[in-house]
Amino acid sequence: MVLSVVACAQKSYDNTIEFDQKDTKIIAHRGLSGLEVENTESAFIEAGKHSYYGIEADVRKTGDGQFVMCHDETLTRISGQEIAVENTPLDELLSVPLYDKDGEIGEERLTTLGRYIAICKEYDKQAILELKSDFTEAEIGGIIAVIASGNYIHRVTFISFDYDNLTYVRKYRPNQSAMYLFSEITDETTAKLARDKIDVAVNHKALSKKAVDEFHSLGLKVNCWTVDGKAEAERLVKMGVDYITTNILE
Repeated sequence: MVLSVVACAQKSYDNTIEFDQKDTKIIAHRGLSGLEVENTESAFIEAGKHSYYGIEADVRKTGDGQFVMCHDETLTRISGQEIAVENTPLDELLSVPLYDKDGEIGEERLTTLGRYIAICKEYDKQAILELKSDFTEAEIGGIIAVIASGNYIHRVTFISFDYDNLTYVRKYRPNQSAMYLFSEITDETTAKLARDKIDVAVNHKALSKKAVDEFHSLGLKVNCWTVDGKAEAERLVKMGVDYITTNILE
């Protein structure tokens, strides 16, 4: 999901920030990335140890046709190395040391789709899997096969800014949980989601109580991203959002 990750990395948190979430479910963004390095096993495990409903993560295809957990197209921001993810074999990607939370090269590495799913399963968390690449239908089938091999496909929600990715998911699994990521609410988008029964994952700044109520009237759940302010989160809870995605709130 779109986020000012650099700004997040400049903050130092000792613990999560608690707020009154009432019945809203909370999703840890890129794992518990406020405390640990994003999209790493440490971030996923730390989220697993907390009270989160779900663990969000980003998956990309690699140069050798496998799947790695990584947000950006390159490793430049997270490692200082200008390595293009989709042109590089998985083993090479997994060997690259990443910046730690202090901005120094540390011990953390990226991880695989299989390990992410295994961690979600170990801690009984919903896997909120963002499909970052422009995947083909066959590649989506490959992702589903990896997850199914871990017997956890029933606990995965697929999300993407690319509507075709979600369409491919539904070709393989017509009833699979899915959310469409977008920043601005339009009548066209709302109608498409209602038609296809794909839930909402929208920039929190675009939401109003009226919009939340309309989505709910259409049978759509509402997830909003990426919320790190306590007051804003509690305002969204009062609106009745179903999910909040965050780096640090709990």
